[in-house]
Amino acid sequence: MAGTVWILSLLVVALFFLAVKRKDGSHRMGIKIGASMFYNYLPVLILAFLAAGLLEVVLPAASVRYWLGAESGWRGILIGSGAGMLVAAGPYVSFPIFASIAQSGAGIGTVVALITSWSVMSLSKLPFETVLLGTRFTFARISLVLLIPVVAGFLAQILFTGII
Repeated sequence: MAGTVWILSLLVVALFFLAVKRKDGSHRMGIKIGASMFYNYLPVLILAFLAAGLLEVVLPAASVRYWLGAESGWRGILIGSGAGMLVAAGPYVSFPIFASIAQSGAGIGTVVALITSWSVMSLSKLPFETVLLGTRFTFARISLVLLIPVVAGFLAQILFTGII
């Protein structure tokens, strides 16, 4: 996490100096916009991290390991792929929950499948996609990415644990 903090700090400093260089008050406007976003998202972030922490202590570790652990093999990867499609939240909410599931004993293959499925298959986006891009497009995209979470989870499990 320290590396991420350093990278973001350098990015903020570089962007700040680029905005100052414009000499039009952009740096002040950028800070105001950033502060506004922070205050708007703060309740969501607090609730997401509280939910993730509570999820970690509420989920029985033995059940998580049985259903989602590295030893669960295909079962865990398929559950992760299916569950990822059902997560209807943005990254600020989803990733703390995914991290909590991982820390509760889920295998790397399951977590990779979960996150990949959330990224490419989220059912909450389907109504918007269908209305704006059409049924044909939605069907084409879904049919092309359907197996990606399973394959990604399987490869992660094999490459990083050797268990399947």
